[in-house]
Amino acid sequence: MKVSKRVKSLRESIDLKKEYSLEDAISILKEKSKVKFTESLDCAIRLGVDPRHADQMIRGTVTLPNGTGKEVKVLVIAKGSKADDALEAGADYAGFEEYLDKIKDGWADIDVIVAAPDTMSELGKLGRILGPKGLMPNPKSGTVTNDVASAVKEVKAGKIEFRVDRTGIVHTSLGKLNFETEELVENARAFLQKIIKMRPSSTKGQYVKSLYLSSTMGPGMQISKDETATSK
Repeated sequence: MKVSKRVKSLRESIDLKKEYSLEDAISILKEKSKVKFTESLDCAIRLGVDPRHADQMIRGTVTLPNGTGKEVKVLVIAKGSKADDALEAGADYAGFEEYLDKIKDGWADIDVIVAAPDTMSELGKLGRILGPKGLMPNPKSGTVTNDVASAVKEVKAGKIEFRVDRTGIVHTSLGKLNFETEELVENARAFLQKIIKMRPSSTKGQYVKSLYLSSTMGPGMQISKDETATSK
């Protein structure tokens, strides 16, 4: 695989075999970011779980204390006054049949869909369209709720959804590199605390096997196991 001069230089300037603290890794990634856009801080955490077992399927939400730095477009599928409440709470779009029709026609200019329970019988029919895009609302993630206004506010404030993939890894973004280092450290610790609290009782051995932070265009930096121990 051909590596660009920028990537080669970046890799040579960082000791990728070393384990770093959250603060040191984030500081280095911020310092080494030389691209012409604001990179995200990405996280990959490998867990000692078997996602084939339902009780070890790690899936949940966490509100990052300093937000994501991303403008999240929210669609609320709701009827009548609930749609009005959602718009007042900051939803970008809210309604029922008109948005079901738009989705059927291929519209997907949104990041999150929140739905009132009484709309799921119709919205569920669009699972083949929304499922692969990760847009199908789910009660476990708080995106199927009667309190659509609160759900919108939480998403806009930095609530993210995560789930373990079939290889046992959870990938997520923890903010933008133009955040202050301490803000990104706080976001990372909030995410780690949530993951650690979700440890299934059926798992044996080491739960957090490895944790890497990277920027959008930067290398992965391994985080010290001491960080996962102190995030409980």
